Amino acid sequence: MALATGVSCCLGVAAFAAVRQADDAPEPVREALADRAAAAAEAEQRASRSLDRSPATPVTLPPSPTASPLPSPTGKPPRPRPVAGLSRLQMDNAETIVEVGRDLGLPRRALVVALATAMQESDLHNLASDVLPESRRYPHQGSGSDHDSVGLFQQRPSSGWGSVRELMRPAYAARVFYEALRDVPGWERMSVTAAAQSVQVSAYPRAYARHERRATAVVAALT
Repeated sequence: MALATGVSCCLGVAAFAAVRQADDAPEPVREALADRAAAAAEAEQRASRSLDRSPATPVTLPPSPTASPLPSPTGKPPRPRPVAGLSRLQMDNAETIVEVGRDLGLPRRALVVALATAMQESDLHNLASDVLPESRRYPHQGSGSDHDSVGLFQQRPSSGWGSVRELMRPAYAARVFYEALRDVPGWERMSVTAAAQSVQVSAYPRAYARHERRATAVVAALT
């Protein structure tokens, strides 16, 4: 402030002196002095504007666009957290079963039947068979000893479900289960137990019923 005021005073004095000199000088000199005085006055006005303390007009910036979540490397949404007391491994197997059913265009009821079946047959683990050494050569999550039954649905190669290698693939095992379920007349109107038993022909036909509630909760979480 003090510096600017001093500059303004000096410029004012210079302009005043220039005017006094102009009265006694020849015409060309007076014109030059007049131009110098005008320049000094303009400089003084600029100095005064530089001291303006009035608030500046606020600048309104356009809102930044809402950031979209980054896609996962696989292009799929994050995996749902396990529910209904399942482990991460069991939930992943359940997700495979549900995805296969949805790819086939089946209704939610079919997904519940398939999950309840796999919960009863393998506790949602991809099991090898102690009877079939070949089954241990493929990725597995434990083993069982129920004849030559393998995989999530404990399907038997000897019964025509597929090769050992095929049945040890969860997606394949789920697909052939759904295909068998679709061939059951009126399965949509059956109870979960009756529908599952029509496919599996188990020695314990009533065992599937106890898994219906958990299977329904898992399907809800995955869909």
